[in-house]
Amino acid sequence: MALGGTDLNLLLPLKVLLEEGNVTRAGQRLELSQPAMSAALARLRRRFDDELLVRAGRDYELTPFARDLLPEVQHAVRLLGSALQLEEEFDPATSPRTFRLTMSDYAIAVVHEPLVRLVEAEAPGVRLVIGHLGPESRSSDRVLLDNDALIAPLGFGFPGMSRPLWRDRMVVIADRANPRLIDGRLTMTDLAELPHAVGSFGAGVLTPVDRVFGDHGIERRIALQVFGFLPLPFVIEGTDMVAVVPEKLARMHLRDGGAIVAVEPPFGEVVLPEGYWFAEDRLSDPAHRWLFSRLDAVGRELAGAAG
Repeated sequence: MALGGTDLNLLLPLKVLLEEGNVTRAGQRLELSQPAMSAALARLRRRFDDELLVRAGRDYELTPFARDLLPEVQHAVRLLGSALQLEEEFDPATSPRTFRLTMSDYAIAVVHEPLVRLVEAEAPGVRLVIGHLGPESRSSDRVLLDNDALIAPLGFGFPGMSRPLWRDRMVVIADRANPRLIDGRLTMTDLAELPHAVGSFGAGVLTPVDRVFGDHGIERRIALQVFGFLPLPFVIEGTDMVAVVPEKLARMHLRDGGAIVAVEPPFGEVVLPEGYWFAEDRLSDPAHRWLFSRLDAVGRELAGAAG
């Protein structure tokens, strides 16, 4: 079958070659011989006037053009499969599939253990690649092409369809020796006068914490700014700074007699809801439906732990 001079029979080999980055593995996945895959690669190189795969030591790597092409090809295969009511088979027990996700450092800290555990239990050959969620993700038209799912706070205008994962409440953390701590508590006056370490998430992004301080008319004394929540427990240790972080992250740093303590926020409960986003057409792919079911299971596990 050809369209505009392009043999559509090459579309699936192109997708698998770019996903595997290896002619032999691509042939095994498609149940084609190595000579047949090598011939398909040669035709694809002529079609695109690009090497697509180049030697890197004993293995291969994608060319810059091929890296940009991969999400577009995956998207095209999903759309074609949906239009023709076709589905690639997916057996998690035997699949060597690689899934790419992007999320914040905080989200990685929360989901990596349950997600890896659930995936390994059903799909020992599946590989997860997790990239860093940058501030450009909200406006990027490629983030859901380059990634199978995006994990981030709900309500921040990310593209695609979303589903909830977990809810976390914000707490104040401080060094145990902070002189303003009285009976393990801090007041709103303390928070107005103490220096703060804060997490930044890109220009123009207001977090629930920013809003609550604004509602109380408090302009924080920001002594240190870092990207994201994850570094905050480390930077306040041994200082008189305070920080407001998600409780799940704070609990990872709390030890009996340890330097960091968590304090009930004097401004009341502030909740940070997290979810995941994906391109709608990925629901036509059984592999993605399986991945999303594992993320849903992580969400249920985290909700149960919170309860």
